[in-house]
Amino acid sequence: MRIAFAGTPEFASVALEAIAEAGFEIVLVLTQPDRPAGRGMKLHASPVKQLAVARHWPLAQPRSLRLDGKYPEDAAAAQSAILGAQADAMVVAAYGLILPQWVLDAPRLGCLNIHASLLPRWRGAAPIHRAIEAGDTETGVTIMQMDAGLDTGDMLLRESLPIGEDSTALLHDRLAAVGARLAVDALQQAQAGTLQPVPQPTEGATYAHKVEKAEARIDWSQASAAIVRRIRAFDPFPGAASTLNGETLKLWAARLQSGMPADPPGTVLAVSPSGVAVAAKDGVVMLTELQRSGGKRLPVADFLRGFDVKPGQVFG
Repeated sequence: MRIAFAGTPEFASVALEAIAEAGFEIVLVLTQPDRPAGRGMKLHASPVKQLAVARHWPLAQPRSLRLDGKYPEDAAAAQSAILGAQADAMVVAAYGLILPQWVLDAPRLGCLNIHASLLPRWRGAAPIHRAIEAGDTETGVTIMQMDAGLDTGDMLLRESLPIGEDSTALLHDRLAAVGARLAVDALQQAQAGTLQPVPQPTEGATYAHKVEKAEARIDWSQASAAIVRRIRAFDPFPGAASTLNGETLKLWAARLQSGMPADPPGTVLAVSPSGVAVAAKDGVVMLTELQRSGGKRLPVADFLRGFDVKPGQVFG
């Protein structure tokens, strides 16, 4: 089978490599344009582009696929490349651009999406983060036949994974491996004509909004369990944050501590090499890994050697 692929981050590159290793012919790769990153803000190629260049696959990086949009020249060039590739199917994974109907219709078997949730729960841009933040006990991967809606297409394959009490968004790596394997399975079944689409139920559908940097700041007036989940969900991006002694700190790891403090939310209750205890709305959050601006992520015992934290101080 001739496969076109659209994706951008590491999650997608894992699937692209697996599809190629399974013997499918990669006839076109679509990925986002190079973006500035790092302290020098130099342009960096996406993981998918890096793989495509290394494997000498045809590559396109349109800024848009809308023929009537802001970048019609990019869209027209992409249309020429997509139609010219004559793909049997397109696999899409965390691409970052909306696919208009002409793209969905171009491959003979349509477009298959690798989505990191158990649809219909957590449709949208940030399913891994939102599942952890919400306290879900399981997540997974759904291979979906794409349609014009937002993650509303028929389900083709589905596999669940548990979310442990210490899981962070680095669960992404396990989901990427599952997604890659399921994508290969779906293509093999499509080739054999044995795929059986299952319509998504509308009941239980939720939307995973994109994670914004502005969400990073912790609101200590929230429930302690919600704060701990948010800290986990935002590791490694964007990293939960709070201010102490006039300095913004990153909060990378925390656990619940027993107790019902009388102090206002955000108040430091106790400090020890095992953690910094902070009052929340209904309990205590024990911070166990922190980072100063420009510094490294450190276990709390190491962090306290370079940053003075005392009971009675207040996180803001």
